[in-house]
Amino acid sequence: MSRARIRLASAVLLSALAAGTVPAHASAGRPAPSAAASRPADGRQDHHRSGTETIRQIPLQGAVNVRDLGGYPTYTGGRVRQGLVYRSDALGKLTPADITAVSALGLTKVVDFRIPMEVQYDGADRLPPGLTPTSRAVSDLGLYGTLVGAIASGDPVKQEQMLGGGRAEAYMRDIYRTFVTSPENRAQFAATLRDAASGGQGPLLFHCTSGKDRTGWMAYVLLRALGVPEGTAGRDYLASNTYRGAYDAKLREGLKQSGRMQNPDLLIPLQEVRQDYLDAATAQLEADYGSFYGYLTQGLGLDLRVLVDLQRKLVR
Repeated sequence: MSRARIRLASAVLLSALAAGTVPAHASAGRPAPSAAASRPADGRQDHHRSGTETIRQIPLQGAVNVRDLGGYPTYTGGRVRQGLVYRSDALGKLTPADITAVSALGLTKVVDFRIPMEVQYDGADRLPPGLTPTSRAVSDLGLYGTLVGAIASGDPVKQEQMLGGGRAEAYMRDIYRTFVTSPENRAQFAATLRDAASGGQGPLLFHCTSGKDRTGWMAYVLLRALGVPEGTAGRDYLASNTYRGAYDAKLREGLKQSGRMQNPDLLIPLQEVRQDYLDAATAQLEADYGSFYGYLTQGLGLDLRVLVDLQRKLVR
């Protein structure tokens, strides 16, 4: 994209964000992702179709939700550049072959949104030599600790009391609202967006434990800030259900077989991403800041220069 076109696209984008408007096609319905695609074993990207877009998964053995955020069209006529920003689940179980595949991505920064307890239980990231994760913990409102305690108790009554009757879903909606309301959480997301916008920053990856909630919100915000239509950004968010479905079902079966959970389906609302979780966060940002643009500028403290830099660097 030429510099003149970049300036024009940035101006159009920022004007639309400021006004809280997007073209009609940008807010079209958000169908759920299709069935899981096969995962090649040779380390290449798996191009999975979702809606009219292609989602680019990085197939690994030790992480199931690693994706390149590039390739999505923007409503200014551009397309998000590939190979610059990746989203992922935790990287603590990567195999030597996985580490080689990750090394080929040329990452210069890995941002870890997990809290210390998650790192303690699941293990620190295994990364190529010379690459150290940057910790930017985003609160889960104690969900991880609650979940560990519920499973460890082995008590089906206690587990039902903690997670049943819509309580797990309500917990998730509360967590998503804190992505917007918590100053500490906003600071972590803002710092990651500034990294993505920096001309001196090479390829970047951000992740949490499952790569679906904190990571899903960060990816959604980044894509929308780049002018990717809301429906497209929403499909990227919902695609975690495709990539994590088989892994999460196996985990539930293992808990049942071990006797630690009589009804492991109680975990499904915690394992899945859902439109109403995302809606809880977007409704909160509109209530607090009036529009998505208000969330970017007031909530995250991003000035116009950062938003334009994001365009220049990440949209072609």
